[in-house]
Amino acid sequence: MNRPGPRRGDGVDPVLRARARRRALQAVYAWQMAGGTTQGVIAQFAHEQAHEVADLEYFEDLVRGVMAHSKELDEALLPHLDREVAEVDQIERAVLRIAAYELRNRVDVPYRVVINEAIETAKRFGAEHGHTYVNGVLDRAALAWRPAEANARSR
Repeated sequence: MNRPGPRRGDGVDPVLRARARRRALQAVYAWQMAGGTTQGVIAQFAHEQAHEVADLEYFEDLVRGVMAHSKELDEALLPHLDREVAEVDQIERAVLRIAAYELRNRVDVPYRVVINEAIETAKRFGAEHGHTYVNGVLDRAALAWRPAEANARSR
């Protein structure tokens, strides 16, 4: 059985968070492909989420946030892309939307954690070199959205 890992000082279990992000990717991808309501998409994946032992609250926040703000997230991502959002691979688009939501709305999560998790998720589920694209986009976005944090890190 997969047991949760050690919690950080803030009570967050990074393993459970990573699982929540992966499940959120599946939910956002399914929504992008087939549509549906927020509650329907969450219900479809929450059952599996519970069996996987993940951070259900975080999963729901990511899915609700991306679905509610997809237009704003796409507009915010656009200056950092080399193509239109609709031309980005569906998996990479879902990864970018989730990471954009986290970078813009979950300032409790360090930007490097968001980017690293997005890269690992893109490596696992995306196209062969999709993770390098995700990395470049999110590095540029982090400089724009979290300049103090990103600039402090680059010194």
